[in-house]
Amino acid sequence: MTANNRVALSSDHAAIELRQAIAAHIAAHGWEPVDIGPTSPESTHYPQHGQAAAQLVASGDCRLGIILCGTGQGIMMAANKVKGVRCGVCSDTFSARMIRQHNDANMLSIGARVVGEGLALDIVDAFLSAEFEGGRHATRVEMIEALEG
Repeated sequence: MTANNRVALSSDHAAIELRQAIAAHIAAHGWEPVDIGPTSPESTHYPQHGQAAAQLVASGDCRLGIILCGTGQGIMMAANKVKGVRCGVCSDTFSARMIRQHNDANMLSIGARVVGEGLALDIVDAFLSAEFEGGRHATRVEMIEALEG
């Protein structure tokens, strides 16, 4: 783990409880959660929350980010519009580990209506404990970055 152990956390209204459980879980494992909400159960717009968390990661204020919505798909799409962000939706630990090791993902998206809390915490652990392998994968990540223009 680097000196920057800050993790941006955000969600829409569908994932507040799971996001808060993840924040407590990662804090217990030495990460600093930067939970930017929301805290109210009223309907909210996931693109705004995905963008806000992605900007914290892209700026370097947070090393990584974890975002959630009902499926994880919409908020992930919004986050990936921010230059410098590579976010993947994961509903299993293998994918969460591989997006870090092979794609140098700096954000993880989870669907709160897709996975339960226990699996979500395992997915988070797999994501946070994995490191980018570089090598041949670095060339591919550079190709992805070139698509940003």
